[in-house]
Amino acid sequence: MDARLTTEQRELREAAARLADELGPGSVHDLDDTDRVERLEKAVAATGWRTLRSDGASGVEVAIVAEEFGRGLVDVPLVGPVLADALRDAVDGAAGSPAGAPATRTIAVEVPGGGTEAFDARGMEHALSLSGDRILAGRVGDTVPGADLTRRSAAVTGPLEPAGELAAGLADRWRALALVATCADLLGAARGAHTLAVEYAKVREQYGRTIGSYQAVAHMLAEGLALIEGSVSVLRHAAWAVDELEPGEAVRAARIAKIYCARAARTICETAVQVHGGIGNTWECLAHVHLKRVLTSTELFPVALEEIDLGLS
Repeated sequence: MDARLTTEQRELREAAARLADELGPGSVHDLDDTDRVERLEKAVAATGWRTLRSDGASGVEVAIVAEEFGRGLVDVPLVGPVLADALRDAVDGAAGSPAGAPATRTIAVEVPGGGTEAFDARGMEHALSLSGDRILAGRVGDTVPGADLTRRSAAVTGPLEPAGELAAGLADRWRALALVATCADLLGAARGAHTLAVEYAKVREQYGRTIGSYQAVAHMLAEGLALIEGSVSVLRHAAWAVDELEPGEAVRAARIAKIYCARAARTICETAVQVHGGIGNTWECLAHVHLKRVLTSTELFPVALEEIDLGLS
């Protein structure tokens, strides 16, 4: 495995980062700016990144875009449509498929307590779900309340209907890709929260000195950076494994990455809240938006420690 990004992959990262920085929310109040969201939606639709997988992109390239969108708290659909797009060939090849046009598809996920919801559902009309090797489809209904302020979930109306089928190996590769995409979002949101905390620590003064100059704060931020670097390594391997290893090994690598990235991201986001002090517990501070996005991505395709054969401390 060569962990270095190619020239094209670096350019993809720069383009995704630039879009997230220019049109992503810069404050909590920006989340309610409908004009900004409309411009963001048009820009994302124009990139074609929602069809990355069917356009031949690797797992690494999907992860690159998902990570930058997580960092910038991009609040229009990406991960849901990308994963639905990865099922396109099987769905479109099924006779009488009810799954609708590719541009309007997202994914349906199980929710605690039973049932399913459409994830990343803003503007989506149909939701796809993978059960075993079978692809199921349903229509997206009304928006439902959720903790994540950047990605909407919606009810799935009526029962899910068969829409296609994947070979066993392809089904496992899709599951590995789904885990990798959520890991990338976790890493991105954590990076954004860490940057937020570092920038605050540079300007907030206490007792005549910036708080970042105190070891208690500096050590927490340094630990966060170490967790980010560890997440980058484990995610990069899992993203590479999606296409390069056997399906079972790819799923195993993705499960390990999910556990590590979820734990690391939560720690980093909680540290960001703590570094901000009292203001970190207010609605106006973006730190809680990062944390809520991390908690949501953790529960997408959740992985328990018992599912892997390596102990993680």
